[in-house]
Amino acid sequence: MPPISLNLIAIGIFAMTMFALLSPLLNIPLVFPAATTFSIMGLLTLDTLVWNNRGVNLLLDLFSSAEQRERVVYHEAGHFLTAYFLGIPIQGYSLTAWEAFRQKQPGRGGVQFDTTALEQAGRNPNQINLMLDRFCTVWCAGMAAEILQYGNAEGGRDDRAQLYAVLSDLGYREGQRQQKEQWAKLQAKSLIERNQQAYDALVKVMQQRACVETCEQIIQHHSQMEMMED
Repeated sequence: MPPISLNLIAIGIFAMTMFALLSPLLNIPLVFPAATTFSIMGLLTLDTLVWNNRGVNLLLDLFSSAEQRERVVYHEAGHFLTAYFLGIPIQGYSLTAWEAFRQKQPGRGGVQFDTTALEQAGRNPNQINLMLDRFCTVWCAGMAAEILQYGNAEGGRDDRAQLYAVLSDLGYREGQRQQKEQWAKLQAKSLIERNQQAYDALVKVMQQRACVETCEQIIQHHSQMEMMED
């Protein structure tokens, strides 16, 4: 069970325990806190096993602060920009759990990539390292973007899990996985900094929920302007 669900269960159990202790003083039958605790735990378990935590994600999304929502945009724009420049096709994106739910995507939002190239490269030893470097950079770009904007990264748990899963399948040991992550973050950070104008413009149009084609046109336009200025 994911940490978010476990934390909610722990909070719920604590609250219901306090309610049970106080219920005699309030003349409330013990059946009510017991039934409430059972219902909450049952719903969280059902959400985890059947709905892939979509219920929890939607609930948490309702209480997201403006800064958290802004962080998501900067994070996902980092993924989008690096994928564009590294030639990884972008299929779509979502910035909230509700948008992800409507698009039938897991989690609380994100950029969806076409991973066909990585899967095909796995059959060709001469191409796997090149494609792996590109995808590792894209997976770490959200964290790199947050660090550039805010000085730290709060998101990226799922990105890191995906990165480590692929590296583990390829035989990378723990220390090697960590080194690869740090390398990929530096690559992504450098790419974003070299295309800062395009990245800033991308953030603005993604906030307006522009389509993928429009986002790519914005990046292309501003990257050409930066080349002319240089």
